[in-house]
Amino acid sequence: MKEFYPKKGRVILHVDMNSFYASVEMAYDPELKGKPLAIAGNVEERKGIIITCSYEARKFGVKTTMPLWEAKKLCPNMIIKKPQFDRYRTASVAMFDILREFTDLVEPVSIDEGYLDITESYEFGTPLEIAETIQKRIYDRLDLPCSIGIAPNKFLAKMASDFKKPMGITVLRKRDVPSVLWPLAVEEMHGIGKKTGEKLRSQGIETIKALAEADSIQLKGLLGINGPRLKDRANGIDNRHVDPQSANEFKSIGNSTTLAKDTSNQQELFLTIAELAHKVATRMKRKKVHTKGISITIRYSNRKNFSKSKKLNNPLKSESDLIEVSKELFLQGWNGNPIRLLGITATDLVENDHVAKQLDLFSFEKEAEKEPLWKTIEQLKEKYGTKIIEPASERNGISKSDEDVGTQTSFNKDFLQGK
Repeated sequence: MKEFYPKKGRVILHVDMNSFYASVEMAYDPELKGKPLAIAGNVEERKGIIITCSYEARKFGVKTTMPLWEAKKLCPNMIIKKPQFDRYRTASVAMFDILREFTDLVEPVSIDEGYLDITESYEFGTPLEIAETIQKRIYDRLDLPCSIGIAPNKFLAKMASDFKKPMGITVLRKRDVPSVLWPLAVEEMHGIGKKTGEKLRSQGIETIKALAEADSIQLKGLLGINGPRLKDRANGIDNRHVDPQSANEFKSIGNSTTLAKDTSNQQELFLTIAELAHKVATRMKRKKVHTKGISITIRYSNRKNFSKSKKLNNPLKSESDLIEVSKELFLQGWNGNPIRLLGITATDLVENDHVAKQLDLFSFEKEAEKEPLWKTIEQLKEKYGTKIIEPASERNGISKSDEDVGTQTSFNKDFLQGK
């Protein structure tokens, strides 16, 4: 598949979830599908506004940020739901987990959209095949639609994902810019809002083509440093890299699996939870992180979804702890019906070096006994560097059977060779 990828340059995807909050509500309650649905704040109040709405509601002219009273005039039969942000966060985490199955270069930009750099992901197929697989996987696992843009940079990928909604996939190459983007009104360009559009139009710049051909000095005087940058974008130029660290609050590690057959056998479900926890714990060890939150996702045989999450007082990383918390959440949420899919996600990740363990009465005595060891380790780290001593569990290749994860120490091999 390597021949379908550029020898120089990048292949970037922009994944944009369609009518995300409304779609999540439909996934939880399939009876809402095909109906005009809106998510609104202050549902009982006149000042409430539309946060998002289904495409069925949009056909009546309902739009995001529209006052609720106005939307009801346009669509009297519209169903109004209060936002359920825990559901949306859980769905977002699960969506980004799917994206990370294809590359580690995933950059979340909001709860419902993100970029992927798939330049080195040719083992999964052509760029178009990867986009189709991602779209299908998100829909099959989460019952959520998305649109995907494929392009050589982030700006073009973002523009491409907006062309076909819902469930669209669009390829936008740099050579397509003059024919596809330039005829559009300047306000239709990503990065240009109403006020910026008004400023550009005051100078006779009404289309993306006019912006692409505008004088850079004039643009800088009009819009500051953003002026020349927008001109570059209008010409399809964008050198930004996909940065997985740009939105740390979205960092998570998760795994889900569709069961071979729908089952309500608790023993089988616990075995699946253990397998998922092992995969999550292994990836956490590799990335050297703890988790401050655990969430589980259950999808029943009737395709209804359920999620349950828990914030942890003490960050954890061991496989046994992950299994224990996941089972606890599972038992709190499972209604006994046959299950089609299970997922576990470690959320709110923190690097091991930044973990400040909050000790309780039961762990204090044990930790106090180890205090002289920790002081010695810190002195060695100060003298020789932070990588001089690491927990045995953090080294690549550690066996699943290793016990007392995180309390053993070993000298870095490079240090021993240096001696």
